[in-house]
Amino acid sequence: MLARTVENVYWLARYLERAEDAARLINVHTHLLLDLPAAVGPGWLPLIDITGSRALFDERRGTNAPHAEERDVVHFLLADRGNPGSIVRSLTAARENARALRDVLPAAYWEEFNGFFMRFSEELLTGMARRGRFEFLKRTVLISQTLTGMLEGTMSRNHAHSFMALGRDLERADMTSRIIDVRCAQLRPDAAEPGAFDTVQWMSVLHTLSGYEMYRLGRRTRAERAGVLEFALRDTLFPRSCLTCLSDMQQRLEELPRSGAVCDRLASARRFLRDADLAAIDPLRLHELIDELQRHFTAVHDQISATYFPQPAAPPPTVCYASASVV
Repeated sequence: MLARTVENVYWLARYLERAEDAARLINVHTHLLLDLPAAVGPGWLPLIDITGSRALFDERRGTNAPHAEERDVVHFLLADRGNPGSIVRSLTAARENARALRDVLPAAYWEEFNGFFMRFSEELLTGMARRGRFEFLKRTVLISQTLTGMLEGTMSRNHAHSFMALGRDLERADMTSRIIDVRCAQLRPDAAEPGAFDTVQWMSVLHTLSGYEMYRLGRRTRAERAGVLEFALRDTLFPRSCLTCLSDMQQRLEELPRSGAVCDRLASARRFLRDADLAAIDPLRLHELIDELQRHFTAVHDQISATYFPQPAAPPPTVCYASASVV
């Protein structure tokens, strides 16, 4: 399969997953703020931190702008075309990749995706308003999952399907780790004992991952720090846990040629995650652990890119001509 094709299908899955995760994140955070007193609520900036785009957000607001309001953050994450991680930019990029793959993907997939994108664009202004936002983002999540399900039910299990799964799993693991990192900083910035509203916020972590019911089903206990960390990072049955995503990637890579270097990077990430002592780790060390885990994810992506994707053409060598003496 052409390197350009596998790159397109990999990024199609990543961008679609990114849009879905951002939509879910905004909706869950809105409900979290309704459940917490104003003095306890974390505000809206944590969503910017989760996406790793604080510098760009500050730059686009301007240095003289007041503190971030709900409308600023929602617009930036949902509809700002200058933000590469916004939902509208992610869906636009996913659609362009899907267009390039029309000879590879089922025709019904492109028709469904294109129709969804047109409706999304038409309803975007309405969807940013608080009154219509919940249903708008809920539909975005549902259609994203529908599109993923269409491919799982109709696409041949070829290399294109494998790279689609690789992109989706890596994006999921990345977002899960970001949510854990920022939420932990909010929950216990410097307190030694859990706060009165910690349970509500740990429930929010699970809802953001669409994992609350699966957590209760598997662990039969309330949402608390140690249990949620273990579930979100290392549960072997929950499909959005970091370890499950990495394990699924390992299975996909074993089906691909020339995957040795990527498998080595992936094995290093899995070993690091399995060996971490989550029960004893304090908030500061947890932040350092998540940073290191993020570096492992970046290394896995870089190795996938170097192994399978088209590489930029090297610049022509510089020729130095020595000046000749004239005799």
